[in-house]
Amino acid sequence: MRTLRRTALLTAPAVAGLLLLTGCGSEGGSTAAPAAAPTAASSAAPSAPGADKAVLKGSLAVGRPSGLGPTVLDGLGYTLYRFDKDTAKPSASTCNGDCAAKWPPVPVNAQSTLQGVDRALVGTVTRADGTRQLTLGGWPLYRFAGDKAPGETNGQGVGGTWFAAAPDGKKAAATSGGGGGY
Repeated sequence: MRTLRRTALLTAPAVAGLLLLTGCGSEGGSTAAPAAAPTAASSAAPSAPGADKAVLKGSLAVGRPSGLGPTVLDGLGYTLYRFDKDTAKPSASTCNGDCAAKWPPVPVNAQSTLQGVDRALVGTVTRADGTRQLTLGGWPLYRFAGDKAPGETNGQGVGGTWFAAAPDGKKAAATSGGGGGY
């Protein structure tokens, strides 16, 4: 647990300093600004007073939670998931209502950042309620309400349809031997 917190605190400045997503287009489309170089001046950690947690939650970074290969995390270090009942081509989100309460969609934020994720794979989809959700490789991204701490993967395999997202938007692969940690 201490390692996860330390990793989240160390990762957040780099995540916050990389890439700004700009005016995302229509369903499935994406436009992104070129990557900015990380700076040592970036010091806002997720738990720091004044840190913009909404922006950090809309950020994407790559980590290795226990038991999984490379996995996409939000800026606070929480695992992000994809839903097999959604579609990637075209991007469509089918998790609404009670489903979205248990699996909150990852929102599009004007200042979302990327670390270890190809910006060409990041896009948006307009949900049934009119809000915009981040996509990766066309797949809408979600958090799992059952993950209470950074690095948890309690949503992995739920119902045989929910899986941690890999950096290419596909399902994160299980590792043998318990994973590599962060």
